[in-house]
Amino acid sequence: MSSANTLAGPREWTALAVLVLPVVLISVDMTVLGFAVPALSEDLDPTSGQLLWIVDVYGFVLAGLLVTMGALGDRIGRRRLLMVGSAAFGTASLVAAFAPSAEVLIIARALLGVAGASLMPSTLSLLRNTFLDDRQRLLAIAVWASGFSAGAALGPILGGWLLEHFSWGSVFLVNLPVMAVLLVALPLLVRESRDPSPGRMDPLSVVLSLATMLPAVYAVKELAAHGPSLTAFGLLAAGLIAGAVFVRRQRALPDPLIDVDLFRSRAFSVTVATNLVMVFSLVASLFFLTQYLQLVLDISPMRAGFVLVPGLVVSVVASFVAVRLSRRLSLAAVVGGSLAVTSSGFALLVLASPGAPATGALIVATGFALVALGSGLAETLTNGAIMSAAPPERAGAASAISETAYELGGALGVAVLGSVLTASYRADLTAVDGVPQSAVESARETLGGAAQTSAELGGTAGADLMAAAQSAFTSGMHITSAIAAVMVLVAAVQAWLLLRGQAGPAAEAPGQDSRTSSTSEPSQPGGTTA
Repeated sequence: MSSANTLAGPREWTALAVLVLPVVLISVDMTVLGFAVPALSEDLDPTSGQLLWIVDVYGFVLAGLLVTMGALGDRIGRRRLLMVGSAAFGTASLVAAFAPSAEVLIIARALLGVAGASLMPSTLSLLRNTFLDDRQRLLAIAVWASGFSAGAALGPILGGWLLEHFSWGSVFLVNLPVMAVLLVALPLLVRESRDPSPGRMDPLSVVLSLATMLPAVYAVKELAAHGPSLTAFGLLAAGLIAGAVFVRRQRALPDPLIDVDLFRSRAFSVTVATNLVMVFSLVASLFFLTQYLQLVLDISPMRAGFVLVPGLVVSVVASFVAVRLSRRLSLAAVVGGSLAVTSSGFALLVLASPGAPATGALIVATGFALVALGSGLAETLTNGAIMSAAPPERAGAASAISETAYELGGALGVAVLGSVLTASYRADLTAVDGVPQSAVESARETLGGAAQTSAELGGTAGADLMAAAQSAFTSGMHITSAIAAVMVLVAAVQAWLLLRGQAGPAAEAPGQDSRTSSTSEPSQPGGTTA
């Protein structure tokens, strides 16, 4: 057993509730935006490319800055960075809520990415330094991970209600009260922590990390959306070269931006890759399922939200079940089995059809429940393994790597599978008997645009155009679901093979309390003890 002075008390668990707030908020924001796509498509009339950027520019910018922000938090203080990021996130949300055009909304979402990059590494690294006992830390990570699912479960209901009563901009305004609570509660409940000997921040490493992430991610998006091109391959090569230089520099620096040696741990590297694939598929599913429910099955936003809620609630419960499973089964068995369950959910979504709303909704509810169940089980253990591999003084850098996998996976999920869906949709919707070709071309941009064009046409022509668009979208959804099923199944096999013999995060040696020299501010009224 770990010594008593490493066990968290009431103050630490109260601090955990505060640290989960940004997680819930970002999850709500992600889910709500998916439901707002049809409404903002009608209001701002974005092109299909702009729509994809509105959805995924947040994840691209966030992924590019997470490593830098994680290292910055280690140096200036994780609580301080969290507070600055919270204020910036609230301000950017206000800009997004009243964006008059697609271009302004894209910029606002990019600013949200900059602010969001400071939130996630800070919460996980503060958690790592608050809960020193291994088993308590795994439970705390389960609570933290369940915040994603809880926020995703709340998002459809809250978003559906907002969209039925207010404009799409209201989905961003819900961020403001949460940010206000966070700014008040953080100084009272969460103690500051930082790396006691962080060393100098290397500006060139910051530039190289951005030069690696942004061109590479953009290149993948362009390849998925438009196929091979000299520009896309050039950007991909530039990103890979910058990445190689970045890794080489980190190994040579006495105070690297990230500790690349963490990847020597098989458990660390495999679980980071697993997180990326898992979020890749999950976020992509939310992108196309929300549109399928609302625009193909013609279900209201709130009712569509309730279709997804059972799966998201299951995901919350699964986060805590994973803690018990980790004490009885190997890490390979739980993570590999969880991903297999997720893969089966995507396979079921291939059976969805554009007709029979009741049957389609049941297939979506069941398929998404399987996807969320597997994700919830795997997420707690993968994050626990990642954080157990890192010493507390490098918690910010380790959590930044973990969150980079999350956000990069989410951004790529929308970019790649969203682009595949768009390409399939356009290929199927080429001409409709009795409908002017100009109207068909307009409808080919997005499904939301097809709904608007069909309403303007009216009559039989409008109905035929919408039916063709719904059929084309559903066909594209089948293709993206099948791709996701195969990808997740491959990840399941990889986890089963490569994690065999690796101890789970709840199976540390007795007496291990993970203490090192990570420092915190002196005790203060209302502060926690680390």
